[in-house]
Amino acid sequence: MKPLIFEHLLNLFYPRVCAACGNSLLKGEKIVCMTCRYLLPKTGYELNEENPLAQSFYGQVFFNAVTAEYFFSKNGKVQNLIHELKYKGNREAGIFLGEELGNSLLQAPLFRGLDYIIPIPLHPKKEHQRGFNQSYIIAQGAGRTMNVPVAEKCLIRKVNTSTQTKKSREERIANVKDIFELKDEIKLVGKHVLLLDDVLTTGATLMAGGLVLHKVSDITVSAATIACAVK
Repeated sequence: MKPLIFEHLLNLFYPRVCAACGNSLLKGEKIVCMTCRYLLPKTGYELNEENPLAQSFYGQVFFNAVTAEYFFSKNGKVQNLIHELKYKGNREAGIFLGEELGNSLLQAPLFRGLDYIIPIPLHPKKEHQRGFNQSYIIAQGAGRTMNVPVAEKCLIRKVNTSTQTKKSREERIANVKDIFELKDEIKLVGKHVLLLDDVLTTGATLMAGGLVLHKVSDITVSAATIACAVK
């Protein structure tokens, strides 16, 4: 009985709420309530080789496959979950998002045979300020679900760029040009890797990372994010 009493007291002072909608979680619910889990707007792009995201990279960088788990809308539930992770340090929300992505990719033939997940890195200064890299947290959840190791140190960010917010597509591409470099390149030779980021807006960051990864001999690069704008 004591653990149950402790749990009730804990919930009294620190109520368990859904990271997507803010409503109280019911018994048995974790991180995200069942209603939100059902309503989160999945794209289904992982099953469509020529989805709009994949097409947006044609002629710029070759990705074996591209997907996003959810559609992103301002003030929507997906934005709430990402903000919980990035700005409130709710790592459980990030793990949840990664696990959901991983479950979808397990059902997708285009993403079979992954050897590593490579999260888009933050500059060390930015990561120190935030305390973590949100893409790495998401990658942990996806990797755990898919049983694929996370290669955190193979791609590093050598330039601390200004924020991408409110920049045009052209400005975003220029802002991330030549910001990444490879480490431990031999580890990736002949491998199929998943380049992972949190949100895809113009695709400039994924494109920059993909171009660098393609310097590796005989590599196959796929890409995924948690969210993208409605296409």
